[in-house]
Amino acid sequence: MIKIEEVINIHDILIERFGGSHGIRDNNALESAIKRPFMTFDQKELYPSQTEKAAALIESLISNHPFLDGNKRIGYVIMRYFLLRNGYDINASQSEKFEFVIKIAQGQLNFEQINNWISINLRKL
Repeated sequence: MIKIEEVINIHDILIERFGGSHGIRDNNALESAIKRPFMTFDQKELYPSQTEKAAALIESLISNHPFLDGNKRIGYVIMRYFLLRNGYDINASQSEKFEFVIKIAQGQLNFEQINNWISINLRKL
């Protein structure tokens, strides 16, 4: 599980480093995005694999737009942070990563396509 405080701290660092506005636009949207990958129904995980959890994180953080600024950045960074904590990383070029994030933000990729991209570009550390 990722703590909301971690996400807020990382967002603050990203804004300081790359620019943009500080602040949370919607606390409920942020909390929902962070909790989504770990949801269960009838005692079964809705997102059982690491790639599904990562896909739920990036999709929710970008689509829910919880911060005033930097939602695409925080979405990608938290997805990668989650993967790194679990012994994985993304093996793609900067331009491939950028295109991936932009397509999510523009609604061009659904959850399955996001999960598939992560799976294809995933490498074990």
